[in-house]
Amino acid sequence: MKTRWLLALGLFLTGCAVGPDYKRPAVAVPDRLRAGESAGRADGAASLADRPWWEIFGDEALESLIDEALHNNYDVRVAAWRVEEFRARAGIARSEFYPQIGYGAAWSRGRRSEFVDRGSTPDNLHAVQLGLSWELDLWGRIRRLNESALARYLSTEEARRGVLLSVLSDTAVAYFELRQLDERLAIARRTADSFQDTYDLFSRQLAGGIGSQLEVSRAEAALRNATAAVSDLKRQIVAQENLICFLVARNPGEIRRGASLTGQALPPEVPSGLPSTLLERRPDILQAEQQLVSANAEVGAAMAEFFPKVSLTGAFGGVSPDVSDLFAAGKAWSIAAGLAGPLLQGGRLKNQYDANLALFEQGKAQYEAAVTRAFGEVSTALSAYRELASSESDQALSVAAYQDAVRLANVRYVAGLSSYIEVLDAQQQLFPEENTLVATRLARLEALVAIYRSLGGGWSLEPRETSREASR
Repeated sequence: MKTRWLLALGLFLTGCAVGPDYKRPAVAVPDRLRAGESAGRADGAASLADRPWWEIFGDEALESLIDEALHNNYDVRVAAWRVEEFRARAGIARSEFYPQIGYGAAWSRGRRSEFVDRGSTPDNLHAVQLGLSWELDLWGRIRRLNESALARYLSTEEARRGVLLSVLSDTAVAYFELRQLDERLAIARRTADSFQDTYDLFSRQLAGGIGSQLEVSRAEAALRNATAAVSDLKRQIVAQENLICFLVARNPGEIRRGASLTGQALPPEVPSGLPSTLLERRPDILQAEQQLVSANAEVGAAMAEFFPKVSLTGAFGGVSPDVSDLFAAGKAWSIAAGLAGPLLQGGRLKNQYDANLALFEQGKAQYEAAVTRAFGEVSTALSAYRELASSESDQALSVAAYQDAVRLANVRYVAGLSSYIEVLDAQQQLFPEENTLVATRLARLEALVAIYRSLGGGWSLEPRETSREASR
């Protein structure tokens, strides 16, 4: 008899879960990424994102900032606690698998009306009780809710990885922008010094009666423009340093520099890996898929609401005027099984099912959009990196040509073949070209960061010490 009861209970607990089982939606995956390669290089790097982030950015000062940001950044800390929140919520959902047991106790004192019992005396009454309730998951409603809660927890973990990747990328870009400002400041100071020499020369010539006020005015205008640029760049540098301090959760202050902008390592080619690996690597795609898993489970939970719920209840306790007799003559117990199901709901259950199904379809579209967007972002970043390399090469030749023009103008001026205005014009043309070259270099570095981010980071997004320990 006991075996039959255990078998029946097992059938209740392992009943079929109604609703659709999750299957990953079919998405169109290209054979190769536009502007990228379908496979890795011969050195074994299937993708740039397979390399640890500290190997991508070879600047020790930048590595230190990224590591600090991954430890301390405010968004990282919020995301970590959000993971803990949904871990706990998944535990709440899991508790529905087990019997719920509660207790209660009461004490009262009173007497009956004298109209009922003349001469009655006050009575004390003590009561204590344990109660049990347990819903048997016959149709899989609780299992589907647990599946949904677990998927939501996993989605927050992927969201946390996405935050880590964003913080890593934002810190790297902010640092490169700082080094670009440093480079532009050096150019502006060098240009201002050159224009100061020109202004001093023209002023001496004017004082000696062999110059013109036009030359002095033009030289002064060029000088003031350069010195104004120096002041503005100093302002931007302070603002950029403060931004980096915020990313690493520091109070405002100076930022230690490492390699110069032109000294930053840039690989000539970037292996992108197989397009299909994006589905398993990018945090936003994995987050969207876990949200879709949750929505799919919620459809099953809504379907289970159409079926009756089977539950067991029990109680054990005692009621007695004396505490010592609570579990003697006053002992009481009960056990019961219940069946409850919907009959007329005014369309509530049907509409709830339709709403959950619509949420699933929304999640499916969002997942497909995340996949398509990922392919586009990788393609854009790879194309930008390749074309910017060519642009930087041409820009460097342009700067070299303008520098040669300044040299030749000086030679002609010394030889008496031209006025110094020609030298000044050449210098004024060189200044913006040097800034353009610096901006192009920054764009290449930002494109490298964009590739790494769009490929899903890679290997590990944890702080460096944690990642290296995990790899051992």
